[in-house]
Amino acid sequence: MDAAEFDRFADEYDQLHAKNIAVTGEKPEYFHEYKIRLLREMTRAQGVEPRSLLDFGAGIGNALPFLRKYFPDARLTAADVSERSLEVAAGRFPGMAEGLRIEGERIPAEDGRFDAAFSACVFHHIPHDEHERWLRELRRVTRVGGMLAVFEHNPLNPLTVRAVNTCPFDENARLIRAGELVKRFEASGWGEVKMRYHVFFPHALAGLRGLEKWMGRVALGGQYSVSGVKG
Repeated sequence: MDAAEFDRFADEYDQLHAKNIAVTGEKPEYFHEYKIRLLREMTRAQGVEPRSLLDFGAGIGNALPFLRKYFPDARLTAADVSERSLEVAAGRFPGMAEGLRIEGERIPAEDGRFDAAFSACVFHHIPHDEHERWLRELRRVTRVGGMLAVFEHNPLNPLTVRAVNTCPFDENARLIRAGELVKRFEASGWGEVKMRYHVFFPHALAGLRGLEKWMGRVALGGQYSVSGVKG
């Protein structure tokens, strides 16, 4: 993960993101919230009630207000390689989360510190040969019985691919197929690995979004999630 690259875009990230997804008819907040709403459903289904929750690759903190909304009692930790992004996040949401600067190959947290960990569209910025190492590191800082949920862009969706290819801060991104990320979860020691596709309909077809809960195996969703439990 290139800290300098994300430092460069930290102050204009929201404007660039909003412009890039304009074709969907939604504002960035829609996509930030849907992930956290699903994360809440996942933790409940798994019987995990997080008292401590890690946002890995938190950037400028776009997930933080929704993490606070859906997990009001959890201690939130925002971790990122970009010092400037963490500064922007702290300025936008003062006192909402502890900031952790990731340097080198280790998350600066003790073993088993978090009940749950979450990552939103971060792994396509990490070299693919480093995925298993970071998934093992996330497993290290998660307690036994805790869970990890990773959301990623789906390279089988043409609109998603177009958005990534035209996004300045995705210049060096390399998308990951859902099945490959599932294999990397399993190889890293995560158990009970589950995968679902999400985000099928733009704002113009929002009335059809109620169907999405039955479409999790349809490989055309704009994004997907992979989750696992530490045994």
